[in-house]
Amino acid sequence: MPISVVSGTSPTFSLQWQLPAESRSTRRCRPLPKAVRDALEHVHEEVVARYYGCGLVIPECLLSCRILDLGCGSGRDCYLLSQLVGEQGHVTGIDMTEGQVEVAKKHIAYHMNKFGYRKPNVEFLHGYIEKLSDAGLADESYDIVISNCVINLTPDKKAVLQEAFRVLKPGGEMYFSDVYASQRLSETIRKHRVLWGECLAGALYWRDLYSITEEVGFSPPCLVTASPITIGDKELEGIIGDCRFVSATFRLFKVPGGSRAGPGQVIYNGGIMGHERELVFDANFTFKEGEVVDVDAEMAAILQSSRFAEEFLIRAGASATAAQGNCCKRAKEKICNPFQLLEQLAAPGPACCPRGTSGPPGCC
Repeated sequence: MPISVVSGTSPTFSLQWQLPAESRSTRRCRPLPKAVRDALEHVHEEVVARYYGCGLVIPECLLSCRILDLGCGSGRDCYLLSQLVGEQGHVTGIDMTEGQVEVAKKHIAYHMNKFGYRKPNVEFLHGYIEKLSDAGLADESYDIVISNCVINLTPDKKAVLQEAFRVLKPGGEMYFSDVYASQRLSETIRKHRVLWGECLAGALYWRDLYSITEEVGFSPPCLVTASPITIGDKELEGIIGDCRFVSATFRLFKVPGGSRAGPGQVIYNGGIMGHERELVFDANFTFKEGEVVDVDAEMAAILQSSRFAEEFLIRAGASATAAQGNCCKRAKEKICNPFQLLEQLAAPGPACCPRGTSGPPGCC
């Protein structure tokens, strides 16, 4: 079923965040890891009820990590992550809405007791995600920054990404979901009260994400997932015109300059909790335990410099013959455009495997 996202700014308008049939099928084949499902069940009901994010934004390989949640709201994802990082990890949530932060703080003792932790591994701050230094967050102090459909609501998205880059450690990751547009938005759309409340008026043109991240210093974005957003109101459809919107998850990495060498071959060791046999890294690369995968220079640098380094055997230089017998490696180009990913998911016929996986002859 689609998820309706209804804003208090309009009693008659709702957005439909939908997955096409093929995408729904894919997600059924790759459900949330049991550890994530169990962790969500342990979050206090008021925290869940007061949380307004979209879906879950949970990366892999989290044990003992320090994580920052931008726009944490009532703290649902923070408390979920608190369990996944373990007692030696730490989660910080920051939000501009003081009431939401107070809800999150109110339940710290409840969750620490439920998790069996001797001392809190979470904290919640009232502040602006464009000004993390004002909240006292130091340079290179986090392994991961996450955000769940929040950045579109800030007018200065570059400032948010700059601050995220600043607080990330070398090799750190920003893993976030947000709304993107198929073109730059008109002034009429950007100033529309209802569209702003529905997270559309602040949507970034997807190509601009790539240019901004390059300016900030991140590695090129890795597209993870994409889901269509449809408008259920004729008047608003007239205002939006031919512009389309998508909910997409990306991962960005703070790759140290010296790590950017050349392409390589990698073997996933297996063992990441919930992804023991297969790690679906993004829309382009799926790593199966024990299989040799050719990766480009960007992915080689990401894996080598990040928290994933210990999970892979990494060798320099890609094999010229590695693609023989693997139709997907020969035929598929890297997917960067979330709207292209939507089209691929909706295309009839058997879904082809992502780059880095082996498929049956003729699958492409």
